[in-house]
Amino acid sequence: MSENPDPQVIELATKVFDLARTGEAETLAAYVDAGVPANLTNDRGDSLLMLAAYHGHLAAVEALLARGAEAGRVNDRGQTPLAGAVFKGEDEIIRALLAGGADPADGNPSAVDTARMFGKVDLLELFGAR
Repeated sequence: MSENPDPQVIELATKVFDLARTGEAETLAAYVDAGVPANLTNDRGDSLLMLAAYHGHLAAVEALLARGAEAGRVNDRGQTPLAGAVFKGEDEIIRALLAGGADPADGNPSAVDTARMFGKVDLLELFGAR
């Protein structure tokens, strides 16, 4: 593989990551349907799903999950989309990620650890943790 990535590929990837951050679900879904990997990650290991979840975009999260994005994929720092959603207080996204197969015990800190840290008893109950 070339040491210098194609500038057009970098431009496309940047655009797709921005779509996840801004929650443009339909356009993001169209790119994934056209061949962009649902589990595409940036230079920090953040997936499209991580960015959509962290920034509170339920429709984008659902679109990515429906297209095979891994709900529990960790980034380079060991963080999961679920723990990020707990941190940000995104209850609907938490439920979507759980329905998509996310494990509240995965990651560092895990979603369970994050819920404990912030005293979110309702989420601890949802996760089956105490």
